[in-house]
Formats: sequence, structure tokens, C-alpha cells
Amino acid sequence: MYLSIIGSPGCGKTTLFRAFTGIAGAGSAGSSNVAIIDVPDDRLDKLSGIFHPKKTVYGRIEVCDMPSIHEGDMKSGTVPASQVQQLRSSDAFLIVLRLFDRDTPSDPASDFHTLASEFILSDMVQIENRLERIKKQGGKKDHIALEQERGVLEQCLAHLELGSSLSTLQLADTDERSLRGFQFLSQKPLMVVLNCSEEMMTDADRILGELSQKLPGTIPVVAACARLEAELSAMEPQDRAAFMEEYGVAESLRGRLIGLAYQSLGLISFFTVGEDECRAWPIRKGMTAQEAAGMIHTDLSEKFIRAETVAYDDFVRYGDFPACKKAGVWRLEGKLYVVKDGDIMTIRAGN
Repeated sequence: MYLSIIGSPGCGKTTLFRAFTGIAGAGSAGSSNVAIIDVPDDRLDKLSGIFHPKKTVYGRIEVCDMPSIHEGDMKSGTVPASQVQQLRSSDAFLIVLRLFDRDTPSDPASDFHTLASEFILSDMVQIENRLERIKKQGGKKDHIALEQERGVLEQCLAHLELGSSLSTLQLADTDERSLRGFQFLSQKPLMVVLNCSEEMMTDADRILGELSQKLPGTIPVVAACARLEAELSAMEPQDRAAFMEEYGVAESLRGRLIGLAYQSLGLISFFTVGEDECRAWPIRKGMTAQEAAGMIHTDLSEKFIRAETVAYDDFVRYGDFPACKKAGVWRLEGKLYVVKDGDIMTIRAGN
């Protein structure tokens, strides 16, 4: 999972990046900071305690602190192509909005819509360029395919011209799949962090309610004091626990954002276990056993035969695979089995 943190200048992106990743360093202005963090999972910890593997591998999130986006950047073309591509390769965006004090004017909803408009403009330019190329290819082979592509892109362009993000456009499944290679910015899942000062956190619930009503769709929004959370993430575990208890912090910002990312992207985890390795595999909800096998290795998908499967809760209840078989909770599933969160699977594949 590749997650980009974005926002306008001075919103506290880099401070939030430190809070999320625990990394204290910061890049120079206009550069990107990147970190990979493990996704904690109590279930994987429990399984590792049972199997005592040589290695335990958690799900991972790659987090990028992108350079600030100014109003008009996309239209003027001042954003380097490498940064635009970095944005396009993201699975989701974490937008940071500023709310620092009562005396300094700020409008989080306006800041959000400014960023959303930049994405819309970028997608419009991309579509217009592609339509121009299709026009020049007229009469060549694959004419029917090009016409189908043109029709879908024109539908997208008309939607964007209304000031609406592509994430709000309903498309047929086949059309949706045909657009994936474009990696449109306004089609990406969004999450929002309202970055507050400690003083403003007392008004967070009220402000969150007002902000949510001004955002399109059902974009998840959380409030946090990034500076405080960055200090928290840099502490030793025992000091962190005492600090959280003193300030009444039930869950760290990192934990909340990881949960939010999994929810926004529709992710679940299945597990593979053994003496060599216990590993969590994040996959999209709704994936079949054969598709999940491909996440481990493409050969396992291509030569898939069956998946030995048992639910995590059942495995913990009975203690090992033989006991699960005896209890009738161990199963052999085929290619089209839809993997459930917490499934423990062993893939059988041909040579």
C-alpha cells in the first residue's frame, strides 16, 4: 500500500509524517520523505507465539510526505512530472488541513476544495492530451477499441468539467477497469486529518461535524494534534503508554490512520504460517483464493489447485491443524472462494 500525505503550505504535513512513521528527520523544501511502516496485528503476534517462526512479517504501508501543493500548480505545470507520477502511483491520499488557533483565519473546507480542484485540473489535462492522441490515431487498427476508450474518456471529461471528482462518477465495471492505467488523481480514495493545536482540540468534535458536511461523499475525517502525536511516536513504549494515559489518548494517531487506510482501500488480511515464517498478506476485500495466491507468487496463482483454509478464531480455539481437521473447521477451498479477513491459508499448486 502506497499512501501519499498531501496539503497546502504550512499545514503540518511533515509533522504528521513524523507522527505516522516515527521518523524524526525531514527532507528539504520541495523534496519527498518516504518511510515504510509495519502494520501491527495482534492475530499475527498470536500465531507467531504458536509457531515460533524464524521470521514474522507484518503487512506494510509505504508513506510519502509529498511537497506542498499551491493553488494553480497543476494548471501552470510547475509541479515536476516526477512528482505528478509519484502522486498517480499512490493508492490513496491523506490530506492534511490546518486549524491552529482561533486568532488566525483558516478555512479547512476551502483548503480541501483547493486541493481537489488541482486534481480535477490535472485529470482534465491528462484526458485532453489522450483524446488528442486518439484523434491522430483515427483509421488505424484497433479502431473499435479506440472509439470505446474515447467514449469513456469523454464521459469522464464532461464530469470533471462540472467540477466533480472522478471518484463520484458511476461507471460500468468494464469501463472502470479500462481507466485503471491512467491512475487519475481525482479517482483516488481520500482521508482527511484536521491538524489542530492543543487548544483547538477542545473544539475538534464540533468542527469535525461541520467539516464533514462540507466535503463530498463520505470521506473519513479525523482530528489530531500532529505536534503532540509526533512527540508521542518518538517516545519509548513504556513512556508512551504513561503519556497516553495522562492525556487520555485511547489510540495513537498511527493506529487510527492505519485503520482508516485499510477501511478506505477495502483491505483485509489473510495469513500464512509455519516454522520458517508467519506473514500477514493485505489484499482487497472480495479477492478470490486464486487471486490471493498471486499476492504470494504469480506461479501459485497460475498453477493453483486448492487452498487449505481455516479461520483464525477457529485455529486459536483448537490450537493446531490436526485438531481443526478433527473439529471439521479445516477446509479445502477452490479458485473462486472469496477470502475472509483472518483466514489462514496454505496454497496447493501444481508443478
